[in-house]
Amino acid sequence: MIKSMTGFGRYETVTDEYKISVEMKAVNHRYLDLSIKMPKKFNFFEAGIRNLLKNYIQRGKVDVFISYEDYTENKLCLKYNSALAAEYMDYFAKMETQFGIPNDIKVSALARCPEVLTMEEVPEDEEQMWKLLSETVEEAAKRFVDTRITEGETLKTDLVKKLNYMTELLDFIEVRSPRILLEYRTKLEDKVKELLAGASIDEGRIAAEVTIFADKICVDEETVRLRSHIENTRAELCGGASVGRKLDFIAQEMNREANTILSKANDLEISDKAITLKTEIEKVREQIQNIE
Repeated sequence: MIKSMTGFGRYETVTDEYKISVEMKAVNHRYLDLSIKMPKKFNFFEAGIRNLLKNYIQRGKVDVFISYEDYTENKLCLKYNSALAAEYMDYFAKMETQFGIPNDIKVSALARCPEVLTMEEVPEDEEQMWKLLSETVEEAAKRFVDTRITEGETLKTDLVKKLNYMTELLDFIEVRSPRILLEYRTKLEDKVKELLAGASIDEGRIAAEVTIFADKICVDEETVRLRSHIENTRAELCGGASVGRKLDFIAQEMNREANTILSKANDLEISDKAITLKTEIEKVREQIQNIE
């Protein structure tokens, strides 16, 4: 199915300990450009997040915002450095001997010595944290893709209408082109008759002139190729997947054929249809820029 390159997705996971929120939005871009803003504590997971998102997104400039709230209060623990405490006591004993003063150190005083008792943050369970984070990112990505698909179907409907209209314009050009030759031959014969004032007409010369004129205005090859490009575009739209780049290339080829038709046109009606055709192709190209 066709996906637009613009989209939005949001999801949050809430537990007794944490709340993780992920928000994603995107605009058009030639390639995939991921910008991730998140708390520093999640930096370790950035590569994993990027790899996960690449499973859902192929093109677009995507901004990802991750926020985190910690509901736990007892995240600190008390650490006792027994080796350092023993070293303090050894020095206190040496000081008692050296200076002849009583060693009156108590536990409460020893506990206040630097680094004997310290408060440390309880380390996070990285595996559990990644599980919560990856699940949240994945759900946000799914919602993001859903909005792209919805908008992509709207784009597809609009593009198919434009392709149908372009086909109608081609039908007119293909029907009108042979008539131009007949009209040219008639005008040429009338002009020759007028100039020769009733003398016999050289049919061979008339036929040669008409043939030369036909070569100049013939757009059969261009209309056949353009019709083929239109059908290829229609097929790609129905096939889905990431087809934006391919459709952009086909649109460029369609524009070349329309330019050639316009340059060969020697008829106001065909010129008008060719100009309209170019206008529709340009509209198609603009819409294609929105497809992933």
